[in-house]
Amino acid sequence: MTEDVQVADGMRGKRSLRPLGGVLAAMAVSLTGTRISAVALPWFVLVTTGSATRTGLVAFCEMAPYVLVKAFTGPLVDRAGPRVVSWSTDLVSAAAVAAVPLLHAPHVLSFPLLLALVAVIGAARGPGDLAKEVMVPEAAEHGGVPLERATGLSGTTERLAATVGPVAGGSLVALAGPLTGLFVNAGCFALGSVITALALPRGTGRAAEEAAPRDGGGRPGYWRRFGEGFTFLRGEPLLLTVVVMVAVTNLLDAAFTTVLLPVWARESGNGPTVIGLIGSVLGAAAVGGSLIAAMAAHRLPRRAVFFTGFLLAGAPRFLVLAGDAPLGVILAVFAVSGFGSGFLNPVLGAVLLERVPRRMLGRVNALGDSLAWAGIPLGGLLAGAVVTATGLVPVLLACGAAYFLTTNLTGLRPEWREMDRPGGRSDPKRHPEHPEHPEHLQHPEHPEHLQRPQHLQHPEPPEENDTAQPGARATT
Repeated sequence: MTEDVQVADGMRGKRSLRPLGGVLAAMAVSLTGTRISAVALPWFVLVTTGSATRTGLVAFCEMAPYVLVKAFTGPLVDRAGPRVVSWSTDLVSAAAVAAVPLLHAPHVLSFPLLLALVAVIGAARGPGDLAKEVMVPEAAEHGGVPLERATGLSGTTERLAATVGPVAGGSLVALAGPLTGLFVNAGCFALGSVITALALPRGTGRAAEEAAPRDGGGRPGYWRRFGEGFTFLRGEPLLLTVVVMVAVTNLLDAAFTTVLLPVWARESGNGPTVIGLIGSVLGAAAVGGSLIAAMAAHRLPRRAVFFTGFLLAGAPRFLVLAGDAPLGVILAVFAVSGFGSGFLNPVLGAVLLERVPRRMLGRVNALGDSLAWAGIPLGGLLAGAVVTATGLVPVLLACGAAYFLTTNLTGLRPEWREMDRPGGRSDPKRHPEHPEHPEHLQHPEHPEHLQRPQHLQHPEPPEENDTAQPGARATT
């Protein structure tokens, strides 16, 4: 059964869930491959070099290009359209990942060449992830799906990938070696490219139309688009506070995932299988949290849920490994942490997406994501150096304490009260002189949510001098 729905350009069309299903499928396979690689690549570096410092350097060389390229490709995604960006960058990622085992087999893969390849992987992944996020709200409109549910499903897809990927990666590494895991990762990127290019309906993921400037000039160029996104982002104190806090937690999470957990697994004798088991327990619990958040996002008190989720998801993971607890206790702690983390992105998405006009999704989301992810490249690099110098346990304790203080002290700032007010400063009820806002938007990672039960009514795109306040997507 189909029915008419109204989409962002004001035209009415037949309701179809195919676009949303296609976008979620492309996200699922590419994210699953990335999670497999998150186990296989650090383990490959550890077993071939024996160096925690080099393991952290590899993580840095992947994530630094990811963050930088993603920050500057937002205007290009807005202009070229997210669909073509998604499938083309996934192909590049597939080729770069496959090159690692192919070059290692004949013993021509030097460490500098490995760093160059992982840099290409990161540079391609950034725009690809962004493009898939930008397609979610358009796909939701075509399906007549409320945005909070669509972004909740996007977050659940991410959590499912976080569940399946680590256990698949750990099993592949244990049974067939890390290079097999990298081959599977390359295949996942290739499949995601095919889904985006061929499976999505014609017309999905095109560039959003922008109104011509009132002065009669041409369309805005790259740097003007980039500047508009930056100006948009800095005008909202709540969004900036969220970005800064999540930047710190992302740095600590990167240190944990890329260095601290693999080093703990090696020193404790548990091996890569337990890395996959821990990741899957965390991911499965997060799926449950995400599903609950997706179903009840419009009823939950955002601020209370957000900080409770961080309390559960952050420091306990570090402290339980530092305490040399039995494996059963460790798994229980990670299950509770995963459940709490499942609520974070739905709340963040609700706050962020309801503030950004559709025509600026790419550039504003890219800037917000990149600022929030700015510490990720340094996480593994710093953790590797400090673990080499001081040992694992002191670093775990210090990171756990830093996580706790960051997520609790930040909550004392007054702008967090805005979190429970849908629309923020761009809400037309608070700014009646701008009745045309807010438009619908899209979310993460990072991602997921919204406080808009009405279905997808979108006005004409705003003029270039639009003054609505933005959101920025942060990934945790």
